Amino acid sequence: MTTVTSGLTTQQENRPSAAAKPVRWAADAVATMREGARLRLDYSAQSLWRVDRVIDGIRREGAPYAAVETALRGLGAYAGEVIVRRSGGEWWATGGDHWVRTPDGRLWDPIDEARRCFAGDGSLRLLCRDAAGDG
Repeated sequence: MTTVTSGLTTQQENRPSAAAKPVRWAADAVATMREGARLRLDYSAQSLWRVDRVIDGIRREGAPYAAVETALRGLGAYAGEVIVRRSGGEWWATGGDHWVRTPDGRLWDPIDEARRCFAGDGSLRLLCRDAAGDG
């Protein structure tokens, strides 16, 4: 269990700067899902089933991409945080893009995977399974 110090957990304080934005995006997505959809996201691999269903529902409603781009970024960052926590990976950033690097050296793009989910061709749950070696 991490301790809270001045609003940040010890885990977050020791994270590389590449993690700052995606960690914030993920936290915003958790808050939005809790307040708007009454959906609790707990950073577990199982919660990604719910995230995949939420994205699928948004897609089926016919929402334009521009209207949901920020939400997809947040849900992708949330999935990335799940991968980081499960695998011991870390966030990497370059040129404004953010990836997760797992300890085996592979790079994963959960934010783009959220976009693929919205297009009907992706799964954050399966990405996490593959990245964290759960499958």
